[in-house]
Amino acid sequence: MDDIVLLVDFGSTYTKVIAVDLDKEEVLSRAQSPSTVQDNMLIGLQNALKKLTMRERQIDDATIKRSRKLACSSAAGGLRLIAIGLVPELTLEAARRAALGAGAKLVGSYAHELNDDDIHKIEQVPCDIVLLSGGTDGGNKDVIRHNARVLATSGLNVPFVVAGNRVVNGEVKRLLESNGKYVEVTENVLPELDKLNVEPARSCIREIFMRRIVHAKGLDKAQEYIGEIIMPTPMATLKAAQLLADGSGSEPGLGELMVVEVGGATTNIHSVAKGYSGACAVVKGLPEPYAKRTVEGDLGIRYNAATIVNIVGEQRVSCNIPGKLDCASLDLVGFTSYLSKNVGFVPANEQDFLIDLGLARCAVEVAVERHAGIVKEMWTPHEVVNVQYGKDLTQLRTLVGTGGIFAYNPRSEKVLEAALFDASKPFSLKPKSPDLYIDRRYILYGMGLLSALDPVIALRLAKKYLVKMQPSHCLNQGTGSQPT
Repeated sequence: MDDIVLLVDFGSTYTKVIAVDLDKEEVLSRAQSPSTVQDNMLIGLQNALKKLTMRERQIDDATIKRSRKLACSSAAGGLRLIAIGLVPELTLEAARRAALGAGAKLVGSYAHELNDDDIHKIEQVPCDIVLLSGGTDGGNKDVIRHNARVLATSGLNVPFVVAGNRVVNGEVKRLLESNGKYVEVTENVLPELDKLNVEPARSCIREIFMRRIVHAKGLDKAQEYIGEIIMPTPMATLKAAQLLADGSGSEPGLGELMVVEVGGATTNIHSVAKGYSGACAVVKGLPEPYAKRTVEGDLGIRYNAATIVNIVGEQRVSCNIPGKLDCASLDLVGFTSYLSKNVGFVPANEQDFLIDLGLARCAVEVAVERHAGIVKEMWTPHEVVNVQYGKDLTQLRTLVGTGGIFAYNPRSEKVLEAALFDASKPFSLKPKSPDLYIDRRYILYGMGLLSALDPVIALRLAKKYLVKMQPSHCLNQGTGSQPT
C-alpha cells in the first residue's frame, strides 16, 4: 500500500482526512473529527486518522506512517488579510482580488489616505497579513507613501506585502522596515489602469502563509507529523476548480464552470471562465480574472445563520425551505440564533435538514448574485445603453456544489439550483442552464491538494466522484415561489 496518499484539511470546526489509492485511482475512505484548535491540532488529526483505520481495512497505523501526506488549513479563522489601496474601484479592488485568489479572508479594506481612526480599527482586527497597494506604475506615489508612514508607526506586528507603484516600492519597504516590520515586495497588482497583475501578489501571500502563518496558528506539532501545510483551504478548492475546467495533459476538463462552496462561516464562489460578453452590452470596470474567487463572510449557515435571516428576511428563508414544513410555526430567529452559538450542531430530524436547506439556498442566492456580473441601463444623449460590470456567467455549462451540506443533506441539489439565473432578476448574470454536479464525497479540496503531486490523477478522481444531478427546473422563477 505504498501508493496511499492522505489529504488533510485542518478546518476551524473539523479536521478532515481523505485516503486515496493512486495506483487504483480510487478514494478509499474519508473521515473527520472536531478540530482541537485551542489545544494541539495534532489531537484532532489523530482522532480523524483513528476513524479512518476503523472504516477502511486497507489502512492501518503502519500504512498511515509511511504514506505521503498533503495538507491545507483554514483553522483559527484561516488566512486573515487587510487590503489597502488608492481608489476603491481600481487598486483596492485589484488588491482584494489578489487576496481572495490566494485563499485569504478579507477582514478589512481601506482606500485613500489612512487616518488615525483607520489605524485604530486596523490594530483592533485579528489579522495575519497586510496587503499594501496604491498607484499604477509611474502614477500616484503620495498615498502609498503616506500609508506606509502611518502603518510603520502602528502597533501591527504582521507581515506586509507591498504590491503598489514600483517607483516607490523600495522607499515603502524602507519606511516599514525602519520600524521593525517584516516586508515582502512584489509586482504591482495594477501596473496600468486596464491591466490586472494579481498572480505575483497571490504567490507572495501563499509563501508567507506557508513559512510564517502556520506557526502562528498552533499547527506546528501537526506539521512536524504530517509535513508542510502547502496552502490555505480555499486556494485548494480554487485549484481543483481550475483543474476541472481546464484539464491536465491528455485528460480533458469540463470546460468553463462555477464551484459553489457552502460552509459554516462563509460561502465561497469560484468561477473559472472568461465571462461571455454579449454584443448588446458595453463592458466597464476592471478586467475580470479567468479564475475568480469571492468569499462572503456573512453567509455561513452556522456562525452566520442569524445573519442570513437579517440579510434576506424571514419570509425569503421560509420560501426557500423545500417540502411541507409548516414555516408559519417556525421560530427562525430563535433557531438561527441558536445555530450561531452552537456551530457544531448536526441536523437530527427532517425539520433540521430542511431549515439547513433554506439557509443554504439563501446563502447561495446572495453569494452568486454578488459574484456574477450585472447589467445596468444607462442613458446617453441619443439612446439607452446596457453596461455590463463583472462576469457574464449566463452561458456556463457546468455548476458544482461542494461543502458539508452537499455531502450530508439528501436534498442538496435544491441548494445548487439557487445559483441559477432568476427570471425575476434578469440583470443579474447568473448561469442559465448548466449541468449540475455535487461533490457527494466531499473530496474537491483534496483534489486541489493532490494536483500538486499528480494533476492527471487528481482530475480523473474529481470527475469520477462528482455526481450529476437532474434539476427540477432550469430557471428560477424568483424567490417568492417555494421549491418543491
